[in-house]
Amino acid sequence: MAAKAKEKAETRQSVSATAKHVRISARKLRLVADLVRGQDIARARTTLSFTPKGGAAVIDKLIASATANAENNHDMSADELFIKSIYVNEGPTMKRYRPRALGRAYRIRKRSSHVTVELASREEG
Repeated sequence: MAAKAKEKAETRQSVSATAKHVRISARKLRLVADLVRGQDIARARTTLSFTPKGGAAVIDKLIASATANAENNHDMSADELFIKSIYVNEGPTMKRYRPRALGRAYRIRKRSSHVTVELASREEG
């Protein structure tokens, strides 16, 4: 019986999409990613549409891309998909300098991030 459950888990197909070099810090994007982790696609997109954070639009667009990948490339139904995992990693940081008093210069860090969304289909019953 346990082997059958393991076999079903292995056959469950997952689809992913990645957005790289997003010009929002990973710390800010993780707040939005935590809101939708584990939700169905429709509910996650509704949640993101009412979230007043700047990263909500980026993650919504990424979920739409992953859903399109699932429908067009793997013949999966969008109604059965849920967010299996979503994670945000740090990308490269652009370093800039701001002139300060007495000839000093302070560093400005313009941070970016990489976001990955993985979708899977729910088992009925």
